[in-house]
Amino acid sequence: MVNNFSRSTSFNRRALNVESPRFLSISSPKALNVLSPKPLGFTSPRVHHRLLWVSRLFRVLILIGVLISFIILLGGGYMYVLPSLGQAFLGHGVLKFNDSSNICDIFYGNWVIDDGYPLYNASECPFAEQGFNCLGNGRKDTDYLKWRWKPKNCDIPRFNVHNVLEMLRDKRIVFVGDSMSRTQWESLICLLMTGVEDKKSVYEVNGNKITKRIRFLGVRFSSFNFTVEFFRSVFLVQHGWMPRHAPKRVRSTLKLDKLDDVSNDWVNADVLIFNTGQWWVPGKLFETGCYFQVGNSIKLGMSIPAAYRMAVGTWASWVENTIDTNRTLVFFRTFEPSHWSEKSRRFCNVTQNPLSETEGRDRSIFSETILEVIKNMTVPITVLQVTSMSAFRRDAHVGRWSDNPSVPDCSHWCLPGVPDVWNEIFLSYLLAHYGLRALNGE
Repeated sequence: MVNNFSRSTSFNRRALNVESPRFLSISSPKALNVLSPKPLGFTSPRVHHRLLWVSRLFRVLILIGVLISFIILLGGGYMYVLPSLGQAFLGHGVLKFNDSSNICDIFYGNWVIDDGYPLYNASECPFAEQGFNCLGNGRKDTDYLKWRWKPKNCDIPRFNVHNVLEMLRDKRIVFVGDSMSRTQWESLICLLMTGVEDKKSVYEVNGNKITKRIRFLGVRFSSFNFTVEFFRSVFLVQHGWMPRHAPKRVRSTLKLDKLDDVSNDWVNADVLIFNTGQWWVPGKLFETGCYFQVGNSIKLGMSIPAAYRMAVGTWASWVENTIDTNRTLVFFRTFEPSHWSEKSRRFCNVTQNPLSETEGRDRSIFSETILEVIKNMTVPITVLQVTSMSAFRRDAHVGRWSDNPSVPDCSHWCLPGVPDVWNEIFLSYLLAHYGLRALNGE
């Protein structure tokens, strides 16, 4: 029996209803007598002319009906022959504001067992951090590796590494965010390396090892001439040291009206993927003496949700004024839920299977803020709504299977694992976009 875990939510489905025009047959005398009050043998020239005109009109209508039927059949054949790309070209259920072609909500579905997973071995991927390689760090159960996300009314295209490598040829993919972004970055590299014969042709451009604190990491796939880069920017906005004349409790500030000072390095990417959220908590802010700043004013009483909204608004303005969205695809991934047993983050109970209920973790003030801000933007942004789908996966966290087992971790994810599914959805959108441009000869 296939196990599955689902959630309830609302979604929109659009259907195209085509009503065929009604035709009146003129092949029988009875039909003609309906049109003419006179017997057939005594039809006047004026009525005869009218009958000819009606006959021609009916022929035109018949021709139009045949053409419409042909177009519908052709479109149906396209969707049947190329179901994955067909869904993708129509938005593939990925929520994209400023686009009315949502056919299916790809984030509404179930986790189902699939023996085709995992898609790689983290121990064979030099770019997977040891701390995320749960299996290599001693985890005995392997069920957590076998779950695939199945949308209710559509399918995520099966990962085809050779198609993806060709799609990414000559491109620059840039991840910006916190350690969750780095995990997704590592996941994508490991997925792509499964299709590269010469593993030495894939390397970090500065010869750096994957570490938690380094601000920039870039991996080049030389055989395909593309890079997958990561910029560590946990808040997206500038973090500065204590300003002059600040209260003693203020050791540093977040400048909510200024984007991170490395943001110039994000420009001219072909694809940008942003996230922020894990550091927007009192333990990372107020308890360390970090408060909010707008202009020259320190906002000691500003709440974290209000500050987060202002920071995301600053990011949105920067994208609108700086990024050429005709060239660059921009994504924002929503907040990734953690599964700590209580707020102190001391107890981490990793289960063997996904949860049957989200336990309220399918909603986040950060995710809602992202959606609200992006909805009002003037440029197209694709939102990867991973909050709800990830909320079921208490089984997929690092737990005590990290490189530091004395410190439990119910925030980060094992690799392989949930971030691979985020990337499958992300790649399905890229395949749709670049595939459509290829068909258009761009």
